[in-house]
Amino acid sequence: MDRVSWRTQVLSNHLVHHQTTSDLSPNPCLEFSPPEISECFSFDIKQMRNLLDVHNLPDRDWMFGLMMQSKLFNPVQSGGRVFVSPDYNQSMEQQREMTMKRIQYLLDNGVFKGWLTDNGIEAAWRKFALFEAIGIYDHSLAIKIGVHVFLWGGAIQFFGTKRHHDAWLKITENYAIKGCFAMTELGHGSNVRGIETVTKYDSSTGEFVINTPCESAQKYWIGGAAKHATHAIVFSQLHINEKNEGVHAFIAQIRDADGNICPQIRIADCGHKLGLNGVDNGRIWFDNVRIPRENLLNSVADVSVEGKYLSATNDPDKRFAAFMSPLTSGRVTISVAAIYSAKVGLAIAIRYSLTRRAFSLTPNGPEIQLLDYPNHQKRLLPLLAKTYAMSFAANELKRIYMKRTPESIKTLHVVSSAFKATFTWHNMRTLQECREACGGQGIKSENRVGPLKSEFDVQSTFEGDNNVLMQQVSKALLSEFIAAKKRNKPFKGMGLEHMNEACPVIPSKLTSPILRSCQFQTDAFCLRERDILNRLAAEVSQHEAQGDSKEYAFIQSFLLAEDLGRAFSEKAILKSFMEVEDSVPSGPVKNVLGVLRSMYALICLEEDGSFIRYGYLSPENAGAVRQEVKKLCSEIRPHALALVSSFGIPDAFLAPIAYNWVDSNSWPSVQ
Repeated sequence: MDRVSWRTQVLSNHLVHHQTTSDLSPNPCLEFSPPEISECFSFDIKQMRNLLDVHNLPDRDWMFGLMMQSKLFNPVQSGGRVFVSPDYNQSMEQQREMTMKRIQYLLDNGVFKGWLTDNGIEAAWRKFALFEAIGIYDHSLAIKIGVHVFLWGGAIQFFGTKRHHDAWLKITENYAIKGCFAMTELGHGSNVRGIETVTKYDSSTGEFVINTPCESAQKYWIGGAAKHATHAIVFSQLHINEKNEGVHAFIAQIRDADGNICPQIRIADCGHKLGLNGVDNGRIWFDNVRIPRENLLNSVADVSVEGKYLSATNDPDKRFAAFMSPLTSGRVTISVAAIYSAKVGLAIAIRYSLTRRAFSLTPNGPEIQLLDYPNHQKRLLPLLAKTYAMSFAANELKRIYMKRTPESIKTLHVVSSAFKATFTWHNMRTLQECREACGGQGIKSENRVGPLKSEFDVQSTFEGDNNVLMQQVSKALLSEFIAAKKRNKPFKGMGLEHMNEACPVIPSKLTSPILRSCQFQTDAFCLRERDILNRLAAEVSQHEAQGDSKEYAFIQSFLLAEDLGRAFSEKAILKSFMEVEDSVPSGPVKNVLGVLRSMYALICLEEDGSFIRYGYLSPENAGAVRQEVKKLCSEIRPHALALVSSFGIPDAFLAPIAYNWVDSNSWPSVQ
């Protein structure tokens, strides 16, 4: 039967009422065909995974297996496979309780051993690996653990001294107590300096007194506070002898061992959220709560028994910076988690696009795979290349963090701020595109992409609002620029060394070999950064010459500051990618990395209006870039399955539409 006759028969069956009890005549039906049958792997995916995950692969796989073998992780059969994913149909209260049960299971199986008590480098890398694997399963679970270990526990480690380490780290690691991190207030989030909670010292009793003086000073969005936390790190203005010494951190108990709220403390629930409902975010008021003098975390400053303020530095800015620097770990873990989330979304959407077909080019021809459409390739494959690039950059960020020194803290702050903003924005954009690329199936919770959007949306604003972080990046670069000019010495640090060299020149005609060369890509990214930085410095200087303050002048120059933050981040990512590529010997993996690196570089050129706005690319060259991106899509297409398989994410952590979506939606599956 030809296609026209078949369509006529189908329409006739719909329109004509047949008086018959006979079986329906068989019609052609779609059948699922695994992409592995038609897609070839031209490179070693294990080698590629080693480059992506870098460290502790056996520990990651052990963590995946540990979660898959427990019913606490909600195993569900679909299409002949078992998938594990949180049940988002549960109530907020049920999700919170399941989060705690999963934490207890992980604790019983030794997952958290050494996370706070082993200071070795190997233990630190293992902690990162296990935490990343947990986050692939459930963001709520990772955040709940992260607040307790990285924020509460990290504050004890970095803000505290030996007396705090001895008293608190072991009982934190084994969850004998449950900690939270009370920094954010109703009236102040990113502006930590402005928080309104006040702590005074009572020398007659040797106690600090913590107070919430107004409603805007209530602690807000405090993870763990609504239900489970027994203790809090409380950030507060410290007043000594009527003088405000600035923001300090204190340990305060907020519940007893039975879960009862302590006297002079009020706690309320922040309520249901668009995602992350497995975390019990709460609000806290302190009504002149008394705590021992020893509960001041005193690595930066202390108060004597008599009430004298003691600090190694009299500079309040340096003290504040010292308090904020340990928080970098949060931005590091958020950056990495965002990329793993994007990997999950892309693995699902690309696998689906390799088996779902739509329309045919000829009347009787087969329908075409979605990923064989050039526009579908353009939607997903540049995002895949960006995810690879950011994965390599995330690994570099972890290395910088692990090797941090007092001298490198500033660079770590700038890079982690830039990457946190860039990666989390990329994740949300990627998940939205993956959702749309999966059509109606992307709406179903069981297919993960939609819930991931809701769960990870918060990353754009917690641990620093992305826009604010990027402003901080640009401000730091501007300060470095001004300081170097004043010293009349070469640039050193912050990745600005390229500004000591001659300004790169973009060729007047960009051919394919030029566009794909590392030299051109490096030159283009460096030219953008140095030019925008010069423009920003000139504009700020112009505002100052007109009588504006330095701070107001910078605020007025926000457009250039936004461009500069993006230029810095994308250049740093490209540099990380090139270093990984250079480390790989010649062969199939290196060849594929070269194509991905070119895709990353050129899609950045295509998407950032700065290259046209400031004249780095002519309209003709911008057109050449766009055409080259199209070619690169067609070259990446044969490697798509191998590239997402290299992520090393077990099948169970993806979704039914990534595999046999026909069987998973068949009538027998609902019986």
